[in-house]
Amino acid sequence: MQIERPNLTAIAGVDEVGRGPLVGDVVTAAVILDPKKPIAGLADSKKLTDKKRQALAIEIKEKALCYAYGRCSPVEIDELNILQATMLAMSRAVEALSITPEFVFVDGNRLPKLTMPAQAVVKGDSLVAEISAASILAKVARDDEMLALDARYPQYGFAGHKGYPTKAHFAALEQYGAIDEHRKSFKPVQRVLLNAKGGA
Repeated sequence: MQIERPNLTAIAGVDEVGRGPLVGDVVTAAVILDPKKPIAGLADSKKLTDKKRQALAIEIKEKALCYAYGRCSPVEIDELNILQATMLAMSRAVEALSITPEFVFVDGNRLPKLTMPAQAVVKGDSLVAEISAASILAKVARDDEMLALDARYPQYGFAGHKGYPTKAHFAALEQYGAIDEHRKSFKPVQRVLLNAKGGA
């Protein structure tokens, strides 16, 4: 699929990581790449090894004209719902850029509230270099946060499943209950909280 790029210099890409997990922030990144400093190997972060993502994240931070992060906390996710929280986190990332983009490519099929022209691109993380770069930064940032959470709560195994709804995560939830960072509006977490209330 060909993406028509506007003939502008400050084009940003935005992507999110962490819509599906039961714990932690939804993390977004926005990136404006420098056309004079191309980065080889940009791709959808999910298709890269952890080592490759880490190396590319360093290169993106060194070569991009600017980049920024946006996020919504579990409390905000519970208040807004995950879709609205993701949109808000994307807006926050774009607003935090040190250069105001003239145009924004957004991964997915919906646009957050932005003050500049934008285009939603389905599978944009594989089609638009700026979105690929954003997906890598967001993924590395969120994975690092899961490792930090794992150090605080090793019994949940966050380093392994990164907060996603796996058998190991469900088992830990059943055994140890929910922590503050869990998204209380997500059904598996709700279930554990209701069972805990019922058994109390």
